[in-house]
Amino acid sequence: MAQKVFYRYNPATEQYERVYPDMRKRMAAAVRPYVVAVIVVAAIAIGLYHTFESPREKTLRRDRDVLQQRVEMLGRQADRALAVMEDIAERDNNFYRVMMQAEPLTPGRRYAGLERQRNFDRLDSLADNTLLMTVDRKLDRLDQMLASQIKSFDFLASQASGQKERTDHMPAIQPVPEKYLRTMASGYGARRDPVYGTMKFHEGMDFSAPIGTPVYATADGTVRTSSWQSAYGNMVEIDHGYNYTTRYAHMSKLIAQVGKKVKRGDLIGLVGNTGKSTGPHLHYEVRYRGAPQNPVNYYFYDISPEQYDEIIRMAENAGHVMD
Repeated sequence: MAQKVFYRYNPATEQYERVYPDMRKRMAAAVRPYVVAVIVVAAIAIGLYHTFESPREKTLRRDRDVLQQRVEMLGRQADRALAVMEDIAERDNNFYRVMMQAEPLTPGRRYAGLERQRNFDRLDSLADNTLLMTVDRKLDRLDQMLASQIKSFDFLASQASGQKERTDHMPAIQPVPEKYLRTMASGYGARRDPVYGTMKFHEGMDFSAPIGTPVYATADGTVRTSSWQSAYGNMVEIDHGYNYTTRYAHMSKLIAQVGKKVKRGDLIGLVGNTGKSTGPHLHYEVRYRGAPQNPVNYYFYDISPEQYDEIIRMAENAGHVMD
């Protein structure tokens, strides 16, 4: 490539004189084409890099996507396992420990060393390392819950081994067998009075059943009352000892006699519609130290876990008080 020659007019001599560039300009002129070439090549390379992936990059990206999907799936499985453990913990507190009358595990003991997290961010919006940390925290929590629950069951087993007599005197079955029930008319809690229309606290459970349906004692004890008791109608009250009593109201016939010893499952009367009652049913109460308890927690001898869940659902939804 021929070198360009530059001239400049000199007024003093009235002639054109050749201009010779200095060393720096000559070097710049010599390097400029190479710099331009490098920039063009780099631009093309960057464009190709962002447009096309190499086979290795495609493999890495595919492996990363698969790994992320597996971690997300593991996170969802951990959520389901935690939900099951929450249900077991609730049963432990409201079911097994009612039987033993032992203090439930406090949240501090059950989740020692862990911060309870009831809400988790959506996994697909997290960075990879944060995603893994979230799943790891869930698994740590699940591990802690399992360890605490095992200790709790060990404690209950040790308590039960030496307390057979006490458990015999603790209400543990339904007073009206499942096969005789039409429905659960009302559960424990605030309900509207069917006669006066005012809100009141319903201290027991109402079981709708035909008149003459057998009613059974729910634990061993001594009959304290077997007579007409105003709004309760024909009522049997049994003192089970260990601070437990039960009441069976609105019966059509009283069979249990005052002062008699009864065993769990003994026939004590028949379902009726006596006293302040709007239909045939049995009103059943469990009291501990004189205070009413939710009877749904005292059916653990004759129903399965599935039936227990169904009774809880029925008790929460039943709103038609019959007394």
